[in-house]
Amino acid sequence: MISKKKILLADDEPDILEFLQFNLEAEGYTVYTAKNGDEAIMKAISFTPDLIVLDVMMPGKNGIEVCKHLRMLPQFSNTLIIFLTAINDDISEVKGLESGADDYLNKPIRPKVLLSKVSALFRRIVNINDGTLQIGELQIDREKYSVKLHGNEVLLARKEFELLSLLTSKPGKVFLRNEILSQVWGTEVIVGDRTIDVHIRKIRQKLNMDCITTVKGVGYKFEL
Repeated sequence: MISKKKILLADDEPDILEFLQFNLEAEGYTVYTAKNGDEAIMKAISFTPDLIVLDVMMPGKNGIEVCKHLRMLPQFSNTLIIFLTAINDDISEVKGLESGADDYLNKPIRPKVLLSKVSALFRRIVNINDGTLQIGELQIDREKYSVKLHGNEVLLARKEFELLSLLTSKPGKVFLRNEILSQVWGTEVIVGDRTIDVHIRKIRQKLNMDCITTVKGVGYKFEL
C-alpha cells in the first residue's frame, strides 16, 4: 500500500467526487472533498494536502482561480495540482499550466489514468539534502554550482546550470517558456526564445542524455 499521502478533490458533481474518492482511498490515500472553489481553499488551508485535484468549471471560484489563489500562499508554492476538465483543447491546457497546475486530466475520467498521473506526480518529489539534488545517477549541488553524472563532473555554464536546476526541481513538469525566462534570466533582462533553445541544446550535449523533452508550443520538461 502507498503511504498515507493527503489528497484534496474539488468538483461540483457529487457522483464524480464519490467515484474518485473511492478509487484513491482504495490505493491507500487519505482523501478530502470539496464541492466548490471556496470550500476547496478553506479545506486546503485546514488540511494542507500533498496533492489537489481541481475541476476547472466550479461554481464561485473556478479551478484556475483556486489554483492561482493557493499558489500565492507560501505553504502551497510547491503543492502538486491536477486540473480536471470537460474542455479538451490546447488553449485550456496552457491556461491551466500558466496558473500553476502540474498536470491536466480530461473528463470522462478513467480511474487507471488518474491513479497513474497521481503516482507519477508523487515520484516527481526529489530529495534535496544540504543543497544537493539526486535524481538517479545525476547529482546537482546547488550551493557549489556543480553537476555530476555517474560520479563524473559535468561542466556547465552558469545559466545552463540554473536552467537544468529549474527543470530538475520538478521532474516531469512542463515549464513554460515565459516561466523559464522569468526564473532563469529574470524580468529585467531581455532575451529571446532562441536563447532557451541554445542552452537546452548545450545541456543535452554535455550530459549526453535524452532527458529534456520539448513540448511543442509550450515549453520543456526533464525526464530520465
